[in-house]
Parts: sequence; C-alpha cells; structure tokens
Amino acid sequence: MSGKTKARWILATMAGLLIGIPFGSPAQAASHKAPFDCGKTFYANNWSPGHSPSGSIDWQSYGSDAINGENVRATAGGTARFYNAGSTSYGLWVEITHSDGTRTRYAHMSSMVRSAGQSMSVSQGTKIGTVGSTGGSSAPHLHYEQRNSSGVVDTSPTVDGVTISLGQKKAVTSSNTCGGGTNPYTPEEVCGSGYSVIDSAALGTVGRVYLLYNSGNGYNCVTTLKFVSLGTPSAVSAFLEPEGSSRTTDSGSFSYYAGPVKRSAPNTCVKWGGSVGSTSYTSPFEHCG
Repeated sequence: MSGKTKARWILATMAGLLIGIPFGSPAQAASHKAPFDCGKTFYANNWSPGHSPSGSIDWQSYGSDAINGENVRATAGGTARFYNAGSTSYGLWVEITHSDGTRTRYAHMSSMVRSAGQSMSVSQGTKIGTVGSTGGSSAPHLHYEQRNSSGVVDTSPTVDGVTISLGQKKAVTSSNTCGGGTNPYTPEEVCGSGYSVIDSAALGTVGRVYLLYNSGNGYNCVTTLKFVSLGTPSAVSAFLEPEGSSRTTDSGSFSYYAGPVKRSAPNTCVKWGGSVGSTSYTSPFEHCG
C-alpha cells in the first residue's frame, strides 16, 4: 500500500483500539428492535454452517405464533429501498440505510408497502411489508441481515437487546411499536396504494393531520397521526367534507391514528381536518382541482 494509505490504516486501527472496537468489526451503531408488531415472539435462527450470507437471521414461527403474513417493520429508522429479485435469491426484499451508514435487509416477503424501485423514509417500527416465502425460500420466514457501512454482515446481530451469535437460536419478543417515540405509520400506509400527500397541518406537538389524493380514482383521503400516547388508545379524529356534500368523520380512542376517511371529490373543493385530544384543525374549502 502507499505511504498515505498505510498511515490512514494505522490511524484507523489506533482509533478503533482507543474506543474499544476491534479493528475490522462490523459493529452496528443503530439500536435495533425486532422487525415485528409489539409483543410478537418468534425464533431468531443464526444458522451455522450453511446459511448465506453467514450471520443472517431466519425469523420463524414460535409456539402458536405463526409468522406467515405477519407485519414486517423497520428495526431502526432510515431510508428504505424496495426490490424484487424474482423467483430466486431474496424474492421481494427491502434494504434500509440508517443514519450511521449501517444497513438492514428483509427478504422473502409476500408483499411490500412500495413497488420495486421505489424508496421512502421510515421510522423505527414503520411497516415495510409482510412475511412470506418469495424467492429462494421453501417455507414462510423472514430473512434478516444487519450490515456495517461497508456492507459486511454482522455475524452476531443484536435485536431488542438480544444478541444471536453464529449457531444460536433464540426466542425474541418484539418491543417495536409498543409506545413512545415516533409514530410507526405513514399517511400513505394508512390511506393505501395510489394516494399521495398534498397537504398537512400540525396539531401543535401532539399530532398532524394529512390530506392525500389518488389521481387514479379521484378520491381524497384524510388521516390524523398522533405523536403522543403511542400504542395507548386516546381521542383522535379525522374528517373530510367535499363542498356541497355531507361531512364524513372517523373519531374515537385510537392507538396510532384516525382514518382513513375517503371521499370521491374530482374537481371539487374539500374541507378537511382532525384532532388529537383537545387540539384540532379545520381547513377552509380548498384543493379544488
């Protein structure tokens, strides 16, 4: 190696020793939760030998908890990119790049919340798909990897405080979406495929109400996402009123959001809004195109 390269290598090695990280270790800085709904328990299998890549986890059914069709959620926040590897390898799969440059992969899913080739910003707990058996899979399970910023797979990944080393099989209970932190849902996820956010309004610090539109069918959709008491039912509402028509409202005690409220309103002005607790928003009639 060149003199400059060698000097950088020595400095990097010394820096790793000073902070207690073994040189070449694929340590993950992000704190990961299990990729499932709150309270779900599944086996995490770090097969060895014979699993490719070495260090990847196969999540499988545990006791009476069948994993097929379960929601797959981001183990940490970042930017998710969606792929379709076809009938081989990963099948339907997602890679999330986290803020520290590390990555996680989720494979063999039966469905994804975005089409292959698309991307979206996710928070810890955001739903990205459902468990299945696409690609090179013989039975429903979730293939999961933690990689460092160079793409090296961590052979002893940690989720929800449980480290699963090579050759180990452990039952892990998810604390993902159990309350607190960022709302794990997005307005697009609540309203469904084809809807895009065209407006939103803050409800102080307790939530936000969103107006979405689907140009394919002419429908508007309103949802209110709360930012407090996540996972615990509390008062939330969302409403939508096309001009000249009655108002449709969804209100009650909800754990994460109110809605979706959908109404056909092509070329029609709409009034929309919602509330979290005592904080509310009501728009004028607008978005008339």
